[in-house]
Amino acid sequence: MTSRVLVIGEVLIDVVRTPDGAVSEHVGGSPANVATGLARLGHSTDFATTFGRDDRGRACLEHVRGQGVEVLPTSRTAEPTSVADATIDESGAATYVFDLHWNLAPVPVRSGVGHVHTGSIAATVAPGAATVARTIAEVHDEVTVSYDPNIRPSIMGDPEDYRPVVEHLVGLSDVVKASSDDLELLYPGRTVEEVLAHWADLGAALTVVTLGGEGVAYRVPATGTVCRVQARVLDPGLVVDTVGAGDSFMAGLISGLLDTGLAGSAAARAALAGATEADLEPAITRALMTSGVTVRHAGAYSPTRDELEG
Repeated sequence: MTSRVLVIGEVLIDVVRTPDGAVSEHVGGSPANVATGLARLGHSTDFATTFGRDDRGRACLEHVRGQGVEVLPTSRTAEPTSVADATIDESGAATYVFDLHWNLAPVPVRSGVGHVHTGSIAATVAPGAATVARTIAEVHDEVTVSYDPNIRPSIMGDPEDYRPVVEHLVGLSDVVKASSDDLELLYPGRTVEEVLAHWADLGAALTVVTLGGEGVAYRVPATGTVCRVQARVLDPGLVVDTVGAGDSFMAGLISGLLDTGLAGSAAARAALAGATEADLEPAITRALMTSGVTVRHAGAYSPTRDELEG
């Protein structure tokens, strides 16, 4: 049995607008998607977040709980539930505009938690970001930590302002996953290899960049070599949309690391720091498989372990 996971970050309502003019509402938010993804893969998962006492807040709570996630009782607030307005283009790609309320209460870390994940808006936007960083710093010595910057320029502002926040969290993390779009915003003109090495220098053991349809690049902790692996969905005609694909990859990666003893404890941190390409192959493969299933469904679909193994 692997360690319990704590995910800290936003849950919100995605208002999805498709090219045919249809509008629908779904529960989303990058950390919420990671939490539900982990629970669907069979991992005991706690979720520290914020949502209102309104109808949208109740929808968020029912959805996340319905996927098997334990929502911490400190998450309900008097503020409105956050909303992301997502416009889907003809290729299936999504762009977002946010109405975010992020005033996070102190996060209780329950006994048995061995891994903590955070990222996205929650780790960058005040006032809640300070609580996220403080919580990570307090538990860092006893757990492994993963972080996904998931840059959203429309709400995070200028890169010169949020880059120091991102790099501080990279330094507190064992696993950092970003997209190629994130890298272009954070470090324009720098190569994937340069950024992965830079983040390793800041303290992260495993640094990973998703490359859309081209798959993933990651830096092997034991050697510093950057490996590239092809995506699991090679036919663009199979892609319904990319909503939640990066979050599904993150959940699959954490799941794979937990299952192979490379996350979930202080001892796992030491093992991850010396991990080889062969050690990491199961986790990278699971991450590509989960995201490959997600893009074949509308919205942020989280596959189960049975779907991956069937």
